[in-house]
Amino acid sequence: MKDQNFNYIEDLTRYQRQKTSLVRIGGVLLGDQNPIRIQSMTDTDTSDTEATVEQIIRIIKAGADMVRVTVRGVADAENLKNIKSELVARGFENPLVADIHFNPHLAEIAAKYVFKVRINPGNFYDKRAKFEHHLYTNEEYKTELRKIEEQFVPFLQMLKDTNTALRIGANQGSLSDRIMSRYGDTPAGIVESVMEFLRICQNQDFANVVISIKSSNTRSMVYTVRLLNYKMRLEEMSYPLHLGVTEAGEGEDGRIKSAVGIGALLADGIGDTIRVSLTEAPENEISVARKLINHIETYRNHKPIKAPLFAQINPFEYERRSVRPVLKMGDKNLPVVMADLRGRTLSEILPLRGKQIPEYFFNNHEVLDLEGNSYPVLTLEEYLFGGSHWGQTKFIRTNKEEFDHFMNENPEIITKLKQTRKTILILESLSRNPFADLRAFFMTLESHIWKVPVVIFRKYNERYLENLQIKAAADLGGLLIDGYGDGICITNESEQITFTDLKDLSFSILQASRMRLTKTEFISCPGCGRTLFDLHETTIKIKTHFNHLDHLKIGVMGCVVNGPGEMGDVDYGFVGAGPGNVNLYKGQVLIKRHIPFEQAVEELEAIIRENGDWKDREA
Repeated sequence: MKDQNFNYIEDLTRYQRQKTSLVRIGGVLLGDQNPIRIQSMTDTDTSDTEATVEQIIRIIKAGADMVRVTVRGVADAENLKNIKSELVARGFENPLVADIHFNPHLAEIAAKYVFKVRINPGNFYDKRAKFEHHLYTNEEYKTELRKIEEQFVPFLQMLKDTNTALRIGANQGSLSDRIMSRYGDTPAGIVESVMEFLRICQNQDFANVVISIKSSNTRSMVYTVRLLNYKMRLEEMSYPLHLGVTEAGEGEDGRIKSAVGIGALLADGIGDTIRVSLTEAPENEISVARKLINHIETYRNHKPIKAPLFAQINPFEYERRSVRPVLKMGDKNLPVVMADLRGRTLSEILPLRGKQIPEYFFNNHEVLDLEGNSYPVLTLEEYLFGGSHWGQTKFIRTNKEEFDHFMNENPEIITKLKQTRKTILILESLSRNPFADLRAFFMTLESHIWKVPVVIFRKYNERYLENLQIKAAADLGGLLIDGYGDGICITNESEQITFTDLKDLSFSILQASRMRLTKTEFISCPGCGRTLFDLHETTIKIKTHFNHLDHLKIGVMGCVVNGPGEMGDVDYGFVGAGPGNVNLYKGQVLIKRHIPFEQAVEELEAIIRENGDWKDREA
């Protein structure tokens, strides 16, 4: 994995959009260096023409390039004609995308009326997964693939005839039993489920294809897309990619989680279209997506960044950087939060700290801990040539530009830096591309085998909290997903962002990147036409009722199509099962079926209590 040729992109230290093939979706061009396109999905009943058209128009006016609609049955598929006609009559010609699960016949109908059809390779031709393990010989497996190809080739020909694009969209949790029997529910299995279909497309010279792999787990989502990108490069494919974190949730959690997962890939130049999945009105997703894209675009034209690429980590699996312990950092310690005191005293801040308590506090030239112990913060020059703090625990604040300068002038300084056992780096970036710059610094540390703990420091000047959340999550998320960083410190010059905002954001980014869980994690889908209750209102109700259970992950899913599988690693789940009814799960095991919606929250609490996972709220 350390081989620099084992790259999923061309250059790990330079921002450049990945070159992909051109796909035409109606009047929208995707890939081939066209702008990153933004899309969302309706949550109306697709058979209700007026409601669906009105919502599509709101999404388009918010700035979407295309809109996806749910197709549950023949009536929905046929009504796409009426929806499209009404939109065109009202002056809106943005492409419609039909979302299909389980039924190839629906895709054939929809293709007559829309410009793109999304299929899920896990359930399009394979039967709905029953999570049963089957043993296949190599010949039996090839026979199953031939059956898929026999059905898929005529469908591709029909898409050619109707000039309809195709999205092959795999979701973690909705793989077929066939794939899981051979590969397990793993990144390799998800990637292979897509590659099986892509190889047929390639053999049939069908190029109007977009691909996606999504997960509610940002680590899984990032690693799996990277692996797909690598596999495509090996097989000389360059299909454009659609990015998204499924079931990201609502409010700030949904925004931060989406920015961490999508941002980590966009920062590498991967991604031609994105959908931010929020459990809110779908038009709310568009501005978040636009802000994320605009921020990543600021990475363009940065100064060249150099790094020893032989020190690259494994990009497809989580591997925490090995670090010796200093204070509460390094070794097996969870990443810490260092809060910026912003000129105030510790005694002023402590009453405001709330439930999530930072371990350290930054105050210009010193770092304080909760007991009031003070540790000096030195520049690299002060440390190397001052000498007054030898043997004392201390922090060195530096950046790659400064470090490279000293190393070029005097390469022997690394020996002195490695001699001390009581040093922690506070590492910041001066580059337009902080993601690549900080990644390169970590590679440099690894090349010198300097196992010093590192606190990643980022300074912003944002007036609005949402903007800060999106930018900080995008800048730092990919580093944390790759196991870099023993702590984070986020500061902001504008006083409109409070101390509490900043420290809560730090904890949220660590949680979204799966580095440290400090609050209940709610995994909720954005809803679609299959959802038969108010998902946003229900999610807020469930969060309010269970948000003190910070040791649990709870899923809130609108329907049974992807819900049980998409909940993945949740502890408990709440899944729509029909009009007015809900199924309740422990993990992926169905515990109670068809519970009346009004009773479901209390029933879920009862299940949690029965399994010994309930705890009362603190007074």
